[in-house]
Amino acid sequence: MEPPSGPASRRHVPWNRLLLAVSLLTFWTPPTTAQLTTETVPPLAAEGSDVLLLAHNVANNPLGYAWYRGERVDNSQLIVSCRVATNLTIKGPAHSGREALYPNGTLLIQNVTQKDTGSYMLLVTKDDLQTERQTGQIHVHPVLPTPVITSNNSKPWEHKDTVVLTCGPETQNTSYMWWISNQSLPKSTRLKLSEDKRTLTVFSVTRKEKGPYVCETRNLVSISRSDPFTLDVLYPVARPSLQVSNTTVPEHEGPVVLTCLTDETGVSIRWLFKGQSLLLADRMTLSSDNSTLTIDPVSREDAGDYQCEVSNRGNSSRSGPLRLRVTWRENAQALSVGAITGIVIGVLLVLTLLAVLGCFIFLHRGNWPPASTSGRGPSGSSVSQASLPDARPPAPIYQELLHPDTVVYCNISHKADAGP
Repeated sequence: MEPPSGPASRRHVPWNRLLLAVSLLTFWTPPTTAQLTTETVPPLAAEGSDVLLLAHNVANNPLGYAWYRGERVDNSQLIVSCRVATNLTIKGPAHSGREALYPNGTLLIQNVTQKDTGSYMLLVTKDDLQTERQTGQIHVHPVLPTPVITSNNSKPWEHKDTVVLTCGPETQNTSYMWWISNQSLPKSTRLKLSEDKRTLTVFSVTRKEKGPYVCETRNLVSISRSDPFTLDVLYPVARPSLQVSNTTVPEHEGPVVLTCLTDETGVSIRWLFKGQSLLLADRMTLSSDNSTLTIDPVSREDAGDYQCEVSNRGNSSRSGPLRLRVTWRENAQALSVGAITGIVIGVLLVLTLLAVLGCFIFLHRGNWPPASTSGRGPSGSSVSQASLPDARPPAPIYQELLHPDTVVYCNISHKADAGP
């Protein structure tokens, strides 16, 4: 038998021999050396934080490390270098006082700023005086401040004014989002966002769009939200009405409850009496929202016209007048305590004066001299006034009252004694 031809023989080479050959080639392939790499931690840094530039796969027993600002070796951009054998660290012109180099070649930068954003190159000198270099990147982003919402119209009128809300301040590489009443913005033809979404326009604003509004700012390292902002939408106030528990009340009875009825919300209420602001008496109380006035008990001074007024920051409206009538009885039993007291005091004064006058007359009646008789004396001769001892002219009777020691004489006419 002839041996098989060459091509036929090659077609029958066992697969296990091929696998063995491949394994041997792989085994004898010389190993590759790991490449020097750098890693930035964190990859996106917030302004004011610390950043590490880690060195990986550093050659064994290196002679030294050096970090440069930029992507090439430039002594003017040297940050720091270190000789491993002596642990000698040398600060370069680009050192800011915030950098520190670790023995494994890692660079620490503290309290980074946006100016620290850029490239950094690590140069490693090996023990055979060969060098390796690798570049790393630092990205520093600002921490966003708390945004503030501003409006072009602080008091817009409903269905009339257009309001433009702006989320500030404006910062680079920042996205903006809006919420209304803790919900994302609804789809509406009256709401429009600017291209950068920093400005929100509300056309023909209504009370439904009063808010509160919140805007949010975001960048790669921080998120911040504004305080709620509520629009003060002005609108005409509908006229309120009054309701009373009883329009006619007897005096000293009660209570009488007056209620101001309105469908408006967010309004203030005040009361008027006879067209003037009501001055609350001790008998009057208001509810916490001023919508109810209670009078208990009722006095005749409370009779008159009452009104309530509702108002917002835009305008106000008054109810129609409601008249309260107070009835009372005019009789002796209805006399007040003060009137009765005055009458009693007057009667007592009159009785006192009468008693004093009676005592005076009683005490002085014995001091008055007897009246002289008209006619003649014992012998029938007439007695003249001039013959009386210490004759005095007649004095009025009131002098006796004023001067009790004064002797008062009567002047007697003798014409009656004359004969025919």
